[in-house]
Amino acid sequence: MSSDPSTPTRRRFLATAATAAIAAGLPARLKAAGTSARVVVIGGGYGGATVARFLRAADPRLEVTLIEPKRAYYSCPFSNAVIAGLKPYSILRFGYDGVEAAGVRVVFDKATRVDPAARTVRTDGGLVFSYDRLIMAPGIDFIWNAIAGYDEAAAEIMPHAWKAGPQTVLLRKQIEEMPDDGVVAIAPPTNPFRCPPGPYERASLIAHYLKARKPRAKVLILDSKESFSKDLLFRRAWKQLYGDRVEWHGIFDFGPVIAVKPKEMVLVTETREFRVDVANVIPPQQAPRIAQDTGLADATGWCPIDPVTFESRLQPGIHVLGDASIAGAMPKSAFSANAQGKVCAMQVARLLNGEEPIRTKLDNVCYSLVAPDYGISVAGVYRQGDDTIEAIENAGGVSPTHASEKFRRSEAGYAQDWFQTITGQVFG
Repeated sequence: MSSDPSTPTRRRFLATAATAAIAAGLPARLKAAGTSARVVVIGGGYGGATVARFLRAADPRLEVTLIEPKRAYYSCPFSNAVIAGLKPYSILRFGYDGVEAAGVRVVFDKATRVDPAARTVRTDGGLVFSYDRLIMAPGIDFIWNAIAGYDEAAAEIMPHAWKAGPQTVLLRKQIEEMPDDGVVAIAPPTNPFRCPPGPYERASLIAHYLKARKPRAKVLILDSKESFSKDLLFRRAWKQLYGDRVEWHGIFDFGPVIAVKPKEMVLVTETREFRVDVANVIPPQQAPRIAQDTGLADATGWCPIDPVTFESRLQPGIHVLGDASIAGAMPKSAFSANAQGKVCAMQVARLLNGEEPIRTKLDNVCYSLVAPDYGISVAGVYRQGDDTIEAIENAGGVSPTHASEKFRRSEAGYAQDWFQTITGQVFG
């Protein structure tokens, strides 16, 4: 099997693997006429909206309620293109009309408390929902002050832009307004975190903007790791496209960023201080508070799950998917969350119909833009093992190190195709 994730055969397989698995594993019978189970989904992102829609497709008798505090979802995928001025902010915004049209009840409120014993969810607005199965796809929360001085107030000066929305706009504005010979610093967190290649795609696209608009400026990456996702591909592309405009330092150069001084625009590492013009500080992450308060997270701050059903190992009857979960070899990505949502929907429908879960395959492809017409990718296919989700050896791969300009343009096009296809499927 080819390790190239961008061949047509590979792309078709990766795009349809989870969907085909669902079609093969849908319940053979529905619940008795006149009865229906209640499923509540918390979180309306790529994972939550997907599982809600696919639950209704798996068993139209299910009463599916999606609880999401915001009426519009802003996509993290392609937010780096907005930050670099390549795309308008409007492309990131999605509503829930398509989810509601699929028969899902969407409640715009914040879920604040889960009672696993009573099987109820309470919202900030005082609503109470009972459930037979609860699915959580709450995303991530930041660990504020893990970097000394970096709190929510500091993020308004040194934006993280790791949750798309106003922070995306703020970082874009700061880059536009910085001096023509300024420095944009990016401080990526330790693993695990949402979208492992994301900081480096961001550095690439900002460098693309600077090359055209502020050619004396540069991007400085102060990493908390010694290596990163697709690092050889990124670093080769940086040298080819941007020369010295992207400067990466791993943990062994200066140590991680351990403190910030927002008013002075200073980043402090273990060995020196850096005064910059724009600081994109991406703090460490963990499962959100509602997952912590419900007893779903372990000492790592993330939620351990059964690899087949995504049911919590700590709280029966509750399933966790997407960024908040410990999904073994699968990275925390929108593609992963979407794939997990499809499989979780199938398994929950089977459980509610008295059928045994079935093992299937999952997939992930992560495209990164190094320039508007230069894409790279990493792909993986995974099996549901006894204890964890495992990568299938030689079933994935990364873009070739030496590839033609045509190939890189094709990968950039695939990134756009994926975004349009998946958002239409989830929200359309």
